[in-house]
Amino acid sequence: MPPVIGGHPAHDIWVYLETQPLLWLTLTLVAYAAAFALQRRLRGHPAANPVLIAVALLATVLLATGTPYARYFEGAQFVHFLLGPATVALAVPLYGQRQRIVERAGPIAIALVAGSLAAALSACLIAAALGASPATIASLAPKSVTTPIAMGIAERIGGLASLTAVVVILTGILGAVVGSGLLRRLGVRDDASVGFALGLAAHGIGSARALQISEEAGAFAALAMGLGGAFAALTLPWLVPPLLPLLAGH
Repeated sequence: MPPVIGGHPAHDIWVYLETQPLLWLTLTLVAYAAAFALQRRLRGHPAANPVLIAVALLATVLLATGTPYARYFEGAQFVHFLLGPATVALAVPLYGQRQRIVERAGPIAIALVAGSLAAALSACLIAAALGASPATIASLAPKSVTTPIAMGIAERIGGLASLTAVVVILTGILGAVVGSGLLRRLGVRDDASVGFALGLAAHGIGSARALQISEEAGAFAALAMGLGGAFAALTLPWLVPPLLPLLAGH
Protein backbone atom coordinates (compact mmCIF):
# COMPACT_ATOMS: atom_id res chain seq x y z
CA MET A 1 0.00 0.00 0.00
CA PRO A 2 1.34 3.49 -0.79
CA PRO A 3 2.09 5.67 2.22
CA VAL A 4 -0.44 8.30 3.28
CA ILE A 5 1.14 11.69 2.55
CA GLY A 6 -1.81 13.97 3.04
CA GLY A 7 -3.79 16.08 0.60
CA HIS A 8 -5.72 14.76 -2.38
CA PRO A 9 -5.57 10.93 -2.59
CA ALA A 10 -4.82 10.92 -6.33
CA HIS A 11 -1.92 13.32 -5.80
CA ASP A 12 -0.56 11.17 -2.99
CA ILE A 13 -0.68 8.07 -5.16
CA TRP A 14 1.10 9.86 -8.01
CA VAL A 15 3.85 11.17 -5.70
CA TYR A 16 4.46 7.61 -4.59
CA LEU A 17 4.33 6.07 -8.07
CA GLU A 18 6.59 8.59 -9.80
CA THR A 19 9.48 7.52 -7.61
CA GLN A 20 9.21 3.96 -8.94
CA PRO A 21 11.44 3.34 -12.01
CA LEU A 22 8.98 0.82 -13.45
CA LEU A 23 6.35 3.55 -13.85
CA TRP A 24 8.25 5.47 -16.53
CA LEU A 25 9.28 2.35 -18.40
CA THR A 26 5.65 1.23 -18.43
CA LEU A 27 4.37 4.63 -19.57
CA THR A 28 6.96 4.71 -22.35
CA LEU A 29 5.91 1.31 -23.65
CA VAL A 30 2.21 2.13 -23.31
CA ALA A 31 2.65 5.44 -25.15
CA TYR A 32 4.45 3.77 -28.04
CA ALA A 33 1.96 0.89 -28.17
CA ALA A 34 -0.92 3.37 -28.32
CA ALA A 35 0.84 5.40 -31.01
CA PHE A 36 1.58 2.27 -33.05
CA ALA A 37 -2.04 1.12 -32.73
CA LEU A 38 -3.21 4.52 -33.95
CA GLN A 39 -0.89 4.33 -36.96
CA ARG A 40 -2.23 0.87 -37.83
CA ARG A 41 -5.78 2.15 -37.48
CA LEU A 42 -4.89 4.89 -39.95
CA ARG A 43 -3.49 2.22 -42.30
CA GLY A 44 0.13 3.16 -41.78
CA HIS A 45 -0.21 6.83 -42.70
CA PRO A 46 3.23 8.46 -42.38
CA ALA A 47 1.82 11.45 -40.51
CA ALA A 48 0.80 9.12 -37.67
CA ASN A 49 4.43 8.44 -36.84
CA PRO A 50 4.61 6.37 -33.61
CA VAL A 51 7.76 8.13 -32.39
CA LEU A 52 6.22 11.57 -32.84
CA ILE A 53 2.98 10.60 -31.11
CA ALA A 54 4.71 8.79 -28.26
CA VAL A 55 7.07 11.73 -27.66
CA ALA A 56 4.11 14.12 -27.58
CA LEU A 57 2.23 11.92 -25.12
CA LEU A 58 5.18 11.49 -22.78
CA ALA A 59 6.12 15.18 -22.95
CA THR A 60 2.56 16.07 -22.00
CA VAL A 61 2.69 13.75 -18.99
CA LEU A 62 6.07 15.11 -17.86
CA LEU A 63 4.92 18.72 -18.16
CA ALA A 64 1.58 18.07 -16.49
CA THR A 65 3.20 16.32 -13.53
CA GLY A 66 6.27 18.56 -13.28
CA THR A 67 8.55 15.55 -13.56
CA PRO A 68 12.17 16.36 -14.48
CA TYR A 69 13.67 14.49 -17.40
CA ALA A 70 16.39 13.00 -15.20
CA ARG A 71 13.80 11.21 -13.08
CA TYR A 72 11.99 9.95 -16.18
CA PHE A 73 15.23 8.65 -17.67
CA GLU A 74 16.04 6.69 -14.51
CA GLY A 75 13.02 4.53 -15.23
CA ALA A 76 13.07 4.52 -19.03
CA GLN A 77 16.80 3.98 -19.52
CA PHE A 78 16.23 0.28 -20.29
CA VAL A 79 14.62 1.39 -23.58
CA HIS A 80 17.72 3.50 -24.22
CA PHE A 81 19.88 0.42 -23.61
CA LEU A 82 17.89 -1.51 -26.21
CA LEU A 83 18.82 1.00 -28.92
CA GLY A 84 22.16 -0.75 -29.28
CA PRO A 85 20.79 -4.25 -29.91
CA ALA A 86 18.06 -2.80 -32.14
CA THR A 87 20.65 -1.06 -34.30
CA VAL A 88 22.72 -4.22 -34.58
CA ALA A 89 19.57 -6.16 -35.52
CA LEU A 90 19.32 -4.02 -38.66
CA ALA A 91 22.15 -6.17 -40.00
CA VAL A 92 19.68 -9.02 -40.52
CA PRO A 93 17.75 -7.46 -43.45
CA LEU A 94 21.01 -5.91 -44.64
CA TYR A 95 22.61 -9.34 -44.97
CA GLY A 96 19.66 -10.54 -47.03
CA GLN A 97 20.28 -7.74 -49.57
CA ARG A 98 24.07 -8.16 -49.78
CA GLN A 99 24.04 -9.17 -53.46
CA ARG A 100 22.07 -6.08 -54.50
CA ILE A 101 24.33 -3.89 -52.39
CA VAL A 102 27.42 -5.19 -54.18
CA GLU A 103 25.77 -4.69 -57.56
CA ARG A 104 24.91 -1.08 -56.69
CA ALA A 105 28.18 -0.16 -54.99
CA GLY A 106 28.92 2.68 -57.42
CA PRO A 107 25.55 4.48 -57.20
CA ILE A 108 25.53 3.92 -53.43
CA ALA A 109 28.91 5.66 -53.06
CA ILE A 110 27.80 8.61 -55.19
CA ALA A 111 24.51 8.95 -53.30
CA LEU A 112 26.32 8.70 -49.98
CA VAL A 113 28.74 11.54 -50.73
CA ALA A 114 26.18 13.78 -52.42
CA GLY A 115 23.46 13.20 -49.84
CA SER A 116 25.70 13.59 -46.80
CA LEU A 117 27.29 16.82 -48.03
CA ALA A 118 23.96 18.25 -49.14
CA ALA A 119 22.39 17.54 -45.74
CA ALA A 120 25.22 19.16 -43.80
CA LEU A 121 25.96 22.14 -46.04
CA SER A 122 22.31 23.05 -46.64
CA ALA A 123 21.71 23.15 -42.89
CA CYS A 124 24.76 25.37 -42.38
CA LEU A 125 23.82 27.76 -45.20
CA ILE A 126 20.20 28.11 -44.12
CA ALA A 127 21.24 28.71 -40.50
CA ALA A 128 23.80 31.30 -41.60
CA ALA A 129 21.22 33.07 -43.78
CA LEU A 130 18.95 33.32 -40.73
CA GLY A 131 21.75 34.89 -38.67
CA ALA A 132 22.65 31.92 -36.48
CA SER A 133 25.78 31.97 -34.34
CA PRO A 134 28.80 29.79 -35.19
CA ALA A 135 27.91 27.41 -32.34
CA THR A 136 24.38 26.99 -33.66
CA ILE A 137 25.59 26.43 -37.21
CA ALA A 138 28.01 23.79 -35.98
CA SER A 139 25.22 22.14 -34.01
CA LEU A 140 23.03 21.85 -37.10
CA ALA A 141 25.68 20.43 -39.44
CA PRO A 142 25.30 16.77 -38.32
CA LYS A 143 21.48 16.91 -38.17
CA SER A 144 21.02 13.89 -40.45
CA VAL A 145 23.44 11.64 -38.54
CA THR A 146 22.30 9.21 -35.87
CA THR A 147 22.25 10.87 -32.43
CA PRO A 148 25.35 9.45 -30.66
CA ILE A 149 27.62 10.18 -33.63
CA ALA A 150 26.00 13.56 -34.27
CA MET A 151 26.55 14.69 -30.69
CA GLY A 152 30.20 13.65 -30.84
CA ILE A 153 30.69 15.54 -34.11
CA ALA A 154 28.98 18.65 -32.72
CA GLU A 155 31.27 18.72 -29.69
CA ARG A 156 34.30 18.27 -31.93
CA ILE A 157 33.45 21.19 -34.22
CA GLY A 158 32.32 23.63 -31.53
CA GLY A 159 28.59 22.95 -31.48
CA LEU A 160 26.17 22.30 -28.65
CA ALA A 161 25.55 18.59 -28.20
CA SER A 162 22.18 19.12 -26.50
CA LEU A 163 20.92 21.27 -29.37
CA THR A 164 22.21 18.75 -31.88
CA ALA A 165 20.31 15.94 -30.15
CA VAL A 166 17.04 17.85 -30.40
CA VAL A 167 17.59 18.79 -34.05
CA VAL A 168 18.56 15.22 -34.97
CA ILE A 169 15.36 13.82 -33.45
CA LEU A 170 13.23 16.46 -35.17
CA THR A 171 14.98 15.75 -38.47
CA GLY A 172 14.32 12.03 -38.11
CA ILE A 173 10.64 12.53 -37.31
CA LEU A 174 10.15 14.99 -40.17
CA GLY A 175 11.94 12.71 -42.60
CA ALA A 176 9.88 9.71 -41.53
CA VAL A 177 6.63 11.64 -41.86
CA VAL A 178 7.14 13.30 -45.26
CA GLY A 179 10.10 11.47 -46.81
CA SER A 180 8.50 8.44 -48.46
CA GLY A 181 5.52 10.40 -49.75
CA LEU A 182 7.74 13.11 -51.19
CA LEU A 183 9.96 10.58 -52.92
CA ARG A 184 6.96 8.84 -54.44
CA ARG A 185 5.65 12.15 -55.76
CA LEU A 186 9.04 12.80 -57.31
CA GLY A 187 8.76 9.50 -59.16
CA VAL A 188 11.10 7.42 -57.01
CA ARG A 189 9.46 3.98 -56.91
CA ASP A 190 12.35 1.65 -56.19
CA ASP A 191 12.24 0.50 -52.54
CA ALA A 192 16.02 0.36 -52.29
CA SER A 193 16.33 3.99 -53.39
CA VAL A 194 13.55 5.13 -51.08
CA GLY A 195 15.10 3.26 -48.15
CA PHE A 196 18.59 4.61 -48.79
CA ALA A 197 17.27 8.17 -48.96
CA LEU A 198 15.31 7.77 -45.71
CA GLY A 199 18.27 6.26 -43.87
CA LEU A 200 20.68 8.91 -45.10
CA ALA A 201 18.42 11.88 -44.40
CA ALA A 202 16.51 10.70 -41.34
CA HIS A 203 18.86 8.12 -39.69
CA GLY A 204 17.25 5.66 -37.26
CA ILE A 205 13.71 7.01 -37.28
CA GLY A 206 13.78 7.09 -41.08
CA SER A 207 15.09 3.53 -41.10
CA ALA A 208 12.19 2.43 -38.91
CA ARG A 209 9.80 3.99 -41.42
CA ALA A 210 11.64 2.25 -44.27
CA LEU A 211 11.20 -1.12 -42.56
CA GLN A 212 7.45 -0.50 -42.62
CA ILE A 213 7.64 -0.08 -46.40
CA SER A 214 9.52 -3.32 -47.10
CA GLU A 215 12.46 -5.41 -45.94
CA GLU A 216 14.47 -4.19 -48.92
CA ALA A 217 13.83 -0.55 -48.07
CA GLY A 218 14.76 -1.21 -44.44
CA ALA A 219 18.01 -2.90 -45.42
CA PHE A 220 19.14 -0.02 -47.61
CA ALA A 221 18.07 2.50 -44.96
CA ALA A 222 20.23 0.72 -42.38
CA LEU A 223 23.13 0.75 -44.83
CA ALA A 224 22.70 4.47 -45.46
CA MET A 225 22.46 5.25 -41.75
CA GLY A 226 25.69 3.40 -40.98
CA LEU A 227 27.66 4.70 -43.94
CA GLY A 228 26.30 8.21 -43.44
CA GLY A 229 27.40 8.27 -39.81
CA ALA A 230 30.89 7.05 -40.69
CA PHE A 231 31.24 9.51 -43.59
CA ALA A 232 30.09 12.45 -41.47
CA ALA A 233 32.45 11.51 -38.62
CA LEU A 234 35.38 11.47 -41.04
CA THR A 235 34.57 14.60 -43.05
CA LEU A 236 32.60 17.15 -41.00
CA PRO A 237 35.30 17.78 -38.35
CA TRP A 238 37.65 19.14 -41.01
CA LEU A 239 35.05 20.49 -43.45
CA VAL A 240 32.82 22.60 -41.19
CA PRO A 241 35.25 24.54 -38.89
CA PRO A 242 36.93 26.47 -41.75
CA LEU A 243 33.49 27.46 -43.04
CA LEU A 244 32.15 28.78 -39.73
CA PRO A 245 33.90 32.21 -39.81
CA LEU A 246 32.75 32.73 -43.40
CA LEU A 247 29.17 31.66 -42.72
CA ALA A 248 28.89 33.60 -39.45
CA GLY A 249 30.04 36.76 -41.20
CA HIS A 250 27.55 36.29 -44.04
